[in-house]
Amino acid sequence: MADQPATGDAPGPTGAAPGPTGGAPGPTGGTSEPSGGASGPLAGLVVADFSRILAGPYATMLLADLGADVIKVEGPAGDDTRTWMPPVRDGVATYYLGINRNKRSIALDLRSPEDLAVARALAARADVMIENFKPGGMRRFGLDYASVSAENPGIVYASISGFGTGAGASLPGYDLMVQAISGLMSLTGDPDGSPYRAGISVFDVMAGMHANIGILAALHHRTSSGRGQHVEVNLLSSALSGLVNHSSGYVAGGAVPYRMGNAHPSLFPYEPLPVADGELIVIAGNDGQFRRLCEVLGLPELVDDPRFGRNQDRTANREELRPLLVEKLRTRTRDEWFADLIAAGVPCAPINTIDRGVAFAEQLGLDPVVTVGEGASAVPMVRNPITFSGTRSRYDLPPPGLDEHGEEIRAWLTKN
Repeated sequence: MADQPATGDAPGPTGAAPGPTGGAPGPTGGTSEPSGGASGPLAGLVVADFSRILAGPYATMLLADLGADVIKVEGPAGDDTRTWMPPVRDGVATYYLGINRNKRSIALDLRSPEDLAVARALAARADVMIENFKPGGMRRFGLDYASVSAENPGIVYASISGFGTGAGASLPGYDLMVQAISGLMSLTGDPDGSPYRAGISVFDVMAGMHANIGILAALHHRTSSGRGQHVEVNLLSSALSGLVNHSSGYVAGGAVPYRMGNAHPSLFPYEPLPVADGELIVIAGNDGQFRRLCEVLGLPELVDDPRFGRNQDRTANREELRPLLVEKLRTRTRDEWFADLIAAGVPCAPINTIDRGVAFAEQLGLDPVVTVGEGASAVPMVRNPITFSGTRSRYDLPPPGLDEHGEEIRAWLTKN
């Protein structure tokens, strides 16, 4: 599923979880010791994760992979994605599994005075706090930025909403809504058909990464100032930024882009083209690549044709060029063309299913699948995409069961 109520009212039952892990002492935030021998560039940071569904949990998983001690707060019923199934693994939704490794879970009901006190204690100790309640939703618990920073001035507090804190504050923050409102769906699908959503919650993922950029920038600022700040991200702003050339085409050029199927408005060829056994993505991103494409296809005369010599010419005359390319491409299979075109330096790609995509990454030596945890609780997951020369990501904690670490987290908070 691709829908995330990034701004959704985190119900009273959802709260924050303190973790047995520690944070940076002194003016930079938390006052605890790092836990469990965690390594990585963010080792020693405590992240109080008050988020749920996708954008926030994805962001905090990336932080956890890099060594941060992420304490996942869940309500008594657990994160919504625990029930988003199929598919499942051992009775647990793979949606939940995919974005919650390297975290500890505590269940807190923020309507309970005792649990609320635990949540506030965690916020006072954390280096980073992240939440995706509806704007203003944390205020009623005394867990908003103003309240938390008064107690913990070093806190870097990140809020993810759907449509910001102004006139859009009351709108539910589902990714699908943002895909529609931002204009993405107007660009996706067959030109003569209906608009389509992207196959993933693309703006949830993008907003999660934008939140992490903001968090890391604020942490850097904190090293010199000793003070944290409030980082705010909303899905619609992430969407408009992420539409890049399309939003720029309108803002800077006054051009409203339209649905072109798999075609590109500014490049040709840059789309799937028919071959003997299906389709192959074929790209000529510059004139040199087009020349090499024509050489492999046995069509050298096209390079000197004034209709096709430059990219802007090929784009303007795509309907004349396409059938000339397709006539040659249909004579061989996608694997045959893929081998020859790549060898010649022409970008191209088969259109794979996910299983084939993972297999291709394995063939390239990217080791896309890692085992997180040990023994019966171990879970195969997709590797963190970032590598470092001096540190490495960790994969020691499988996605936690609901309140799996509640007792030890509470003990950690009361001990210090």
